Amino acid sequence: MKNSINSVLVLILLGLFGSLTAQTNDAPNVVLITLDGFRWQELFSGADSLLVTNKDYVRDTTALKSHYWKATPEERRSLLLPFFWNEVVKMGQFHGDRSKGSKVNLTNTMWFSYPGYNEILTGAADDKRLTSNEKINNPNKTILERINNIPMYKGKVAAFGSWDVFPFIINEERSGVPVNAGFEIAKGANLTDREIFLNQLQPQVPSPWESVRLDAFTHYYALEYMKKEHPKFVYISYGETDDFAHDGDYEAYLKSANNTDGLIKELWQFVQQDNFYKNNTTFIITTDHGRGTQPLETWKSHGGDINGADQVWIVAFGKGVSPLGEITSQKQLYSNQIAPTVLRSLGVELNDHSFEGEPILLSRKTVTKRFIPFHK
Repeated sequence: MKNSINSVLVLILLGLFGSLTAQTNDAPNVVLITLDGFRWQELFSGADSLLVTNKDYVRDTTALKSHYWKATPEERRSLLLPFFWNEVVKMGQFHGDRSKGSKVNLTNTMWFSYPGYNEILTGAADDKRLTSNEKINNPNKTILERINNIPMYKGKVAAFGSWDVFPFIINEERSGVPVNAGFEIAKGANLTDREIFLNQLQPQVPSPWESVRLDAFTHYYALEYMKKEHPKFVYISYGETDDFAHDGDYEAYLKSANNTDGLIKELWQFVQQDNFYKNNTTFIITTDHGRGTQPLETWKSHGGDINGADQVWIVAFGKGVSPLGEITSQKQLYSNQIAPTVLRSLGVELNDHSFEGEPILLSRKTVTKRFIPFHK
């Protein structure tokens, strides 16, 4: 009799966990991407006419113009970001072209990276405690941590960044979210051949910066992890655009943006060829802060004293995103809306009232969803 009861319990548990696994696999996925310090001006208008011919910031102006200069903003942006403006625009949404009445801003008043990433990842600014880029563990819980704390998402969240401060922004120690950032290598017993190669190559390729690796390493570590582990929610932060801008190298800034466009295309192509992700994944892309425009030299800088450094942008495409193209004359949006938007895209109920911003309505359709309860 006892054996029969045990057998029934085992069957019930197997059915329960099997159903839970299937439920998790069927739930939508999200890839959140940031391009550090990439201006809305280049996103929507391509190469800046005042910078592309300026020999203070460009070594070979003739060569740069041959690659990225055309008469109209529409032509220039397609040269700079061909995937965004030839493909994404047809299947997604672009928010933040201020010249056409679409505005996206930060709510934090710091206007630099750590506070910007905190706002994106937590849904709220923290101007009292986060006032520098120092490597301090974030006292706030990011959505990566909160999603990872939901049983059916445990171990299905991961982050990759070029900047070595991300383990602290995400609070890797407390959150339990694996973060590969800075000059870290892939770890684990089941590394792929490419991960092993990247681990060997990264120390041999000098980065121009002490705290930021080249984005190709961040990208391919993330791509290999997605192929192998299939996380439901992955965050990828590319960092080169900000550092090349700080260096005053407009040529490298543009080339990095162009390369990142190709890397994101590669991610999308993988997602659409992979049975786990295909037609069930939302991409949300943004930046942690803007940069200056006037005086011209402030394009290199950001921070609370740089006019325009709070001006940002949002691009979204994939699962649940209506193909509205370039948005004009819309309601003001803010970076604190990104975290709740990610959660809504994942199908997680917003019931803890901890976000300062409302989720962005990415879909025109009214869809009845079975939300997963989510608690603080």
